[in-house]
Amino acid sequence: MKDAAPQTILLSDYTPFGYQIESVHLTFKLAPHATRVLSRIAFAPNPEASDGTFFLHGEELKLISARIDGAEVTPDVTDTGLTCEVPEGAFAWEAEVEIDPANNTALEGLYVSNGMYCTQCEAEGFRKITYYPDRPDVMATFTVRVESDLPVMLSNGNPGTSGEGWAEWHDPWPKPAYLFALVAGELEAHSDSFTTMEGRDVALNLYVRPGDLGKCAFGMEALKRSMTWDEEVYGRAYDLDVFNIVAVDDFNMGAMENKGLNIFNSAAVLASPETATDANFERIEAIIAHEYFHNWTGNRITCRDWFQLCLKEGLTVFRDAQFTADVRSEPVKRISDVIDLRARQFPEDQGPLSHPVRPDRYQEINNFYTATVYEKGAEVIGMLKRLVGDDGYAKGCALYFDRHDGEACTIEDWLAVFEEATGRDLTQFKRWYTQSGTPRLSVSEAWQEAPDQVQGLDQRTALGTCTLTFRQTTPPDANQSEKLPQVLPIAVGLLDADGTEVVPTQLLEMTETEQSFSFEGLMAKPVPSILRGFSAPVVLAREQTTEERAFLLAHDTDPFNRWEAGRGLARETLVAMVTQGAAPGGAYLDGLSAVVTDRALDPAYRALMLGVPGASELAQVLFEAGHTPDPDAIHDAHETLRQATATQLQDALPGLYAANQVDGPYSPDAESAGKRALANAALGLITRLDSGAQAQAQYDAADNMTQQLAAFSCLLLAKKGEAATQAFYDQWHDDRLVIDKWFSLQMIHAAPEDAVATAERLTTHKDFDVKNPNRFRATLGAFAMNHAGFHRADGSGYALMSDWLIKLDALNPQTTARMCTVFQTWRRYDAQRQGHAQAALERLLAKPDLSRDTSEMITRILKA
Repeated sequence: MKDAAPQTILLSDYTPFGYQIESVHLTFKLAPHATRVLSRIAFAPNPEASDGTFFLHGEELKLISARIDGAEVTPDVTDTGLTCEVPEGAFAWEAEVEIDPANNTALEGLYVSNGMYCTQCEAEGFRKITYYPDRPDVMATFTVRVESDLPVMLSNGNPGTSGEGWAEWHDPWPKPAYLFALVAGELEAHSDSFTTMEGRDVALNLYVRPGDLGKCAFGMEALKRSMTWDEEVYGRAYDLDVFNIVAVDDFNMGAMENKGLNIFNSAAVLASPETATDANFERIEAIIAHEYFHNWTGNRITCRDWFQLCLKEGLTVFRDAQFTADVRSEPVKRISDVIDLRARQFPEDQGPLSHPVRPDRYQEINNFYTATVYEKGAEVIGMLKRLVGDDGYAKGCALYFDRHDGEACTIEDWLAVFEEATGRDLTQFKRWYTQSGTPRLSVSEAWQEAPDQVQGLDQRTALGTCTLTFRQTTPPDANQSEKLPQVLPIAVGLLDADGTEVVPTQLLEMTETEQSFSFEGLMAKPVPSILRGFSAPVVLAREQTTEERAFLLAHDTDPFNRWEAGRGLARETLVAMVTQGAAPGGAYLDGLSAVVTDRALDPAYRALMLGVPGASELAQVLFEAGHTPDPDAIHDAHETLRQATATQLQDALPGLYAANQVDGPYSPDAESAGKRALANAALGLITRLDSGAQAQAQYDAADNMTQQLAAFSCLLLAKKGEAATQAFYDQWHDDRLVIDKWFSLQMIHAAPEDAVATAERLTTHKDFDVKNPNRFRATLGAFAMNHAGFHRADGSGYALMSDWLIKLDALNPQTTARMCTVFQTWRRYDAQRQGHAQAALERLLAKPDLSRDTSEMITRILKA
């Protein structure tokens, strides 16, 4: 367990490591409880460093021996590493350590998952394998020998020689320790090949446990699509002779981009029509693309220090979003990303866990793998691309790859190549990396008619002027007491009274606190469509009438803003229901009916239209409007609105459901998935009218998991799921990933008053495993998503979560710390709930030997 004593690390304190590494040779003698790791590392003084202290990180290691140039030495060893006197020039360091992978429940470093040895070294897991300068700016080539009686032994790079009980691997590309990987186990391979644009033949392998080969085909095809796309769009070709992926059941994250040996959470790579939903297939496709794209944006060019994490993650998230938009639907992808941004990143930016995209301090770096670094970081890249244009973005990226290949870089390096390539000054734009918080963008409109005498000359002459005045503010927080104006790219179009676009999309560049933009020569007062495509990650504060929102829902030519208008109507309706006891709004239901039944629109887009703002999003809207959110009232409003929607659409729903059935063998392609999404959204509404009869028929006939799970969900909604719950478990109890879904759905659909009891029942089920991150998130993470159930007025939800986080922290600090984010909005609720939440948090903080990961998170949350 890490020492919980806080030590703040500052960006301003960065200094280069005192030594360079010419080469690394590692030998692993695998044994479950006593693996020996022998290291031989060639060090030389770093001429750019001022501090020559020889310090190697190391945690939970048993040092057997250490040598310098063949002579035994006795280093000074602490819980965090060792120091030693070393020669003035180059020297060879050798060490032998012993580790216990079988008891490594934290899943950092080398551990055992169902008999398989595997590693997770990002961010600082390599120090649990051997003594080493475990920092991203120390890059070296690795040669690895694995000794074991297991049949498959893998590491980074290209395979070398092998024999009975051993295998060697060599990675010719210098890399930091966080990209090291090793896997050994009883594995089977789904194999294929790919020829790069440079003519390199690459062997592709997806390694899985016996019994999972039938779930590999889609992942392999997604990998090949990603390799082709990166060549065609970014000009980046793969650079080794093999590319291996391994599926692992116990994994803290989604996947890891280790050079040449990607390690994936099984849920992020394994899929078959029978066991995975359309959403699973799309997620797998995106994650495989993300990890592959890291080969250049993260591996060949990495981060100088962990403060620069957004350099690789924000950029790569943006690239995988581009990929998904290209291979699926660009509007649907953009809307989905914004829904996720508002649900995950906006609360983070507006709460106690707020931090800049590039933090300037941390205590535990694992706590900064956040939506701000990833998703907001990607939004920053998107804004940069809009501002410099497609050509400028392509030139900047090309210069970045050419200039910095093989280096560990900073945000300054990234922005500098764009300044050079485009001639722009990006000094102010850099504030997106250094300033925390979500800007609030308000807008007012002014219309100036032409003088009557001029109008009388020629009525066909367009003479009016529309002026939009924007004002940006970002609330102060613990990071900065004063927020400076950001560069905001604001995409705007203008529509006339018939819905015709009279001014196509223009990109306005806002740089001041307040700024006006005028559109001249207009025949009549237009209806502005503002922030098209969600061109900047801001909260748009705009006074709009219900009629104007309804107009934009019916006529806006920008797909995102058309959806946003419907979202705004739904939000307005729900707020009125919660605060005034109003009935569901006719404008929203009428507009929704017209859009959902418009067959000219993409079914996936129409399915998104049927969604409503989530409970947490609505709670934040209420809180910012000066109301104290009532989770029970929010739940009741959601239920009432959905029932009203079902009643409004009752004549159209049967046809909508029937028209979007997909005949023939299952395919996860975008068109088929879109139809199923719309049909199943319709099924959810039909269930509110027929008490689950249609859902039961779909469940009985389903031949793929998308249809079966949607029907199961509807039966739970209709309180008719008891038989289906048992039948589903009986059918799938041997498939761990499907049973994750079984746990999750029961938790999400539990009535608020039953949610705590449901969580208690499920956590005592024989298949619940607190040590498995997927199962823990499927159960307790889903519990937190049951908004009114988690936020029970009596505090029982908070107490239950605290109990389980106390148990988990002793086993897996990283997953515990990330789960603590469910408490980050506790201050927005009433005093009674706040008291219960504070008590639960303080009880967790008082746990003896609390990990540094969890201690930092809880301390920050309590300081809200």
